Amino acid sequence: MDDELVRAVKLTSRERRFIKFASVEYDGQLYMTPQDFLESVVEQEPRPRLKRRQLSNKDLDMIRDSTPALSQGSTQMFRNLRDKGIVSYTEYLFLLSILTKPQTGFRIAFNMFDTDGNQRVDKNEFLVIRRLMGGKLMYDRETDEATRQVLMKLVARSVLVIYPDKKQKQQELEAKKKSSPTFMEKIFSHAWKGKHGVPEVVSREEDKKKQPVVDDYVDDEQGLQRKHMVDTTLIVHFFGKKGKAELRFEGFRRFMENLQTEVLELEFHEFSKGHDTITEVDFAKILLRYTYLNTNEYDMYLDRLLDRIKEEKGITFEEFRVFCQFLNNLEDFAIAMRMYTLADHPISKDEFIRAVKICTGTNLSHHLVRTVFQIFDEDGDGQLSYREFIAIMKDRIHRGFKSYAKNEGWDAFKSCVKQEMKTPV
Repeated sequence: MDDELVRAVKLTSRERRFIKFASVEYDGQLYMTPQDFLESVVEQEPRPRLKRRQLSNKDLDMIRDSTPALSQGSTQMFRNLRDKGIVSYTEYLFLLSILTKPQTGFRIAFNMFDTDGNQRVDKNEFLVIRRLMGGKLMYDRETDEATRQVLMKLVARSVLVIYPDKKQKQQELEAKKKSSPTFMEKIFSHAWKGKHGVPEVVSREEDKKKQPVVDDYVDDEQGLQRKHMVDTTLIVHFFGKKGKAELRFEGFRRFMENLQTEVLELEFHEFSKGHDTITEVDFAKILLRYTYLNTNEYDMYLDRLLDRIKEEKGITFEEFRVFCQFLNNLEDFAIAMRMYTLADHPISKDEFIRAVKICTGTNLSHHLVRTVFQIFDEDGDGQLSYREFIAIMKDRIHRGFKSYAKNEGWDAFKSCVKQEMKTPV
């Protein structure tokens, strides 16, 4: 590969963030630890470090032995593992997609992995389809139309490979899987090449007549796409140390729920400081921390809340969790609002609660809804502009990948002092 082409690569926001937080490396391939992943979704910057830790084969054996079975998963798993685990870049994208999946999407996600429809997912099925589940993330790679078309062709080809016409072809496919990189990684390699303008290499003889579905990994300088055959923490957790276990929907659903809850607990405890509740102002800060608002707009929302709070009651973790689950259903909520208010009229608290109930099947507490209205109700008339609310919350869901986190440096210090002076003692 031409070195100049590699150096000219324009990394996406997710690629940059993965490289920034990935603290370990094995055979030229960068990995996050479980702790790295958690920090990447709740912190602006990684922990200070001198350099990346180089993993040995002995380290990988230790990581495999430290990984709990799926039946032993919990909402503490990533925090308990800390640096005793590895997460590849494609798994990083997969885990990010989990954080924004509504519960109604869990079954759809599982069925995408279950390529033969037997309600069980084996290791090979997971490796093939894992990247395709994060399709929305794949298309968020700042790609142009030409690259999107390449990605669509690759997806179509992978499906044709998954469902060959003849049994003999399937057997040949299984044999190749044992000796070659996973199709999921190869597909991602093609996506990387298309995105970054890296030319594909075609041999002069047979390949001119019959081009292969995919090439090997890109040997990129960033260490995101290099060839490797390592069983990561996620693979061992799902399919066991020997890779023979099968993943069923209940275990898959439980893993997704646990990860969502673990990240929310991390955010909540950052503000609760050991208490059972966070303040209404802290709740507002969590909602606004990843949004596109500038410092003055950010302060305006907090000032508005402080002026309207008559008595601090606090927000419990359960209230916070249910509200964040609702945010994962934001697209359905937007549709419901467009149907309910055809003229784009603002909505009342009761209408808001009813719409959330329809979309998620859960009830938000009246206190939490009142707090949301105190934050986003511009003129205090008890009516909420749902379009403005949805626009701001979409950035919250994507955790800053579509905008930068707010309040840094001197502006952050001034804002902090200002809010502390206003907050009731």
